[in-house]
Amino acid sequence: MNHSSPLNEVPDPNQVNQCVKVFVQRDYSDGTMIKFQTRFPPELEDKIERQAFEYTINNLNNIFMEAEEASCSTYCEGCLACLTAYLMYICVQTHFEKCLRKVAKFVVEQNERVYQPRGLLLTNPVDRGLRVIEITVLDQPMVPRT
Repeated sequence: MNHSSPLNEVPDPNQVNQCVKVFVQRDYSDGTMIKFQTRFPPELEDKIERQAFEYTINNLNNIFMEAEEASCSTYCEGCLACLTAYLMYICVQTHFEKCLRKVAKFVVEQNERVYQPRGLLLTNPVDRGLRVIEITVLDQPMVPRT
C-alpha cells in the first residue's frame, strides 16, 4: 500500500477489497434489535486501542437504540403516514432514516479521526445489511486461499 497518500483521502476500493477484514458480529442476546458485540477482536490487538474500539461500537449501538425507540413522535409519524397513504415519506424522512444518517456521519468521523490514521477502515454497517461491522486492515494484504 502507498503510505505517502494523505490520511483523509479515501482508499481505492480495489485496494480495500484485497485487504484483511475483521468482522464485528451482531449481538442477539437481547433480541433482534440492532446491536453489535463489544468484544474486542484479537486481530486488532496492536492496531487500535481497546477503548477507542469500544467507544465506536457503543456509540453505534446507542444510535441504533435511539432509531428503534418508540416515542410519541414516532407513533404520530406512523399515524400521519397511514392517513396520507404513506405519501408523506416523499417529503419527510423517517426517524429511522435520520438515525441512519447519524450513523453514516459518525462512521466518516471515526474513520478520519481514529481508524484511517491507524491503517484501518471502518465500513458503515448499513452497507453490510446491518449484519456486521466490517473493519479493513489496510496495511495487510489478504492471503489467497489455496
